[in-house]
Amino acid sequence: MTEIETIEAFERQLRSGGSFRNVVVQGLDLRGFTREISSAPLAGAAFMGCQLEQEALQAALSHGALIFPPFLGLPYHPYRSNLYTPEELYAGFDPARPESYTGTLDERIYSHWNAQGRANPPSLLETLAQRLHDHAVTDAMEELLSNGGKPRKVVAIMGGHSMLRAQPDYRAVALLARELTRRGFFMVSGGGPGAMEATHMGAWFARRSEAELDAGLAMLGKAPSYKDREWLSRAFEVRAAFPLSLDDRLACASLGIPTWHYGHEPPNAFATFIAKYFANSVREDGLLTIATGGIVYSPGSAGTIQEIFQDACQNHYNTVGVVSPMIFLGHEFWTRTRPIYPLLAQLAQGQEYGRYLRITDSLEEIIDALEEYDRAQAARGTPG
Repeated sequence: MTEIETIEAFERQLRSGGSFRNVVVQGLDLRGFTREISSAPLAGAAFMGCQLEQEALQAALSHGALIFPPFLGLPYHPYRSNLYTPEELYAGFDPARPESYTGTLDERIYSHWNAQGRANPPSLLETLAQRLHDHAVTDAMEELLSNGGKPRKVVAIMGGHSMLRAQPDYRAVALLARELTRRGFFMVSGGGPGAMEATHMGAWFARRSEAELDAGLAMLGKAPSYKDREWLSRAFEVRAAFPLSLDDRLACASLGIPTWHYGHEPPNAFATFIAKYFANSVREDGLLTIATGGIVYSPGSAGTIQEIFQDACQNHYNTVGVVSPMIFLGHEFWTRTRPIYPLLAQLAQGQEYGRYLRITDSLEEIIDALEEYDRAQAARGTPG
């Protein structure tokens, strides 16, 4: 199956003179190509959300093409061909006026989602549009992770959304993500505040010194919680003070995977790519599935614990074809405050993933464990 998502790619396909069978054309304005479409061999093609003139539409249908028409009146594009970025979601946001968030695309989509019944839209068309949107986001995410045939080494960090920017745990997560990014790992998280933001903050500073990271943390600390009025403003202040060059955007890239299900927590501004979903269940399972290089669990609450056992289930039954590390950061937290680790260790006895289960307070030990696993997977020829 060939996917065409740009006008340039569509023009190349036309010039080749080849068949459009098993070709999907997605989200393009093709109103200037009526003559070419009318004479092209379109049997077996699919046009998803494309704008076509009436003559081109009739010709495509008569040639045997499949047409998925555009949806009108939505603040989001169900057939989008790429992931979101902070620049797109937060276009129009003025850090000097935190209330300007209400005019951003992120807030407009969240307001629409609320008005349409949240997770249970009364309209079948709205439900279909949301599902198509989430499928398109997954498709774009898979393209990002495949990286042109050189799959990224994906490591996720999970942890609580309530982790404050001034907490030692926040700095520890940022330092860990910074070092892992430097060593070629691609960091992902749930894309929200707290430990998730610290993950992307660390990746953002991968080419900067620890002193610069601490300076950025001090700036963020002026609004420590996502509930603070200037939480987002302080993030944009740090971005402006420590911008990414074009080269940095490749070396410091990371992926956040948030959801409008928790839209009251805006996505953090340090993830360079954002795969934002409507369906939280799809988002949760997908986030755990793509982290084939391992997952680090920093302190968290119910959401993090849910992810732990969902990940354990994937590993226990090897449902994704890769059994990957589960590493717990914080011995006291995961054995006493939230005594999850002893139960998981007992569950993993005799299972392959028991070999990759670890608890530690050492960032260096985590990095060594993830690198050791990555080398072993590379030696076996298994992506990891």
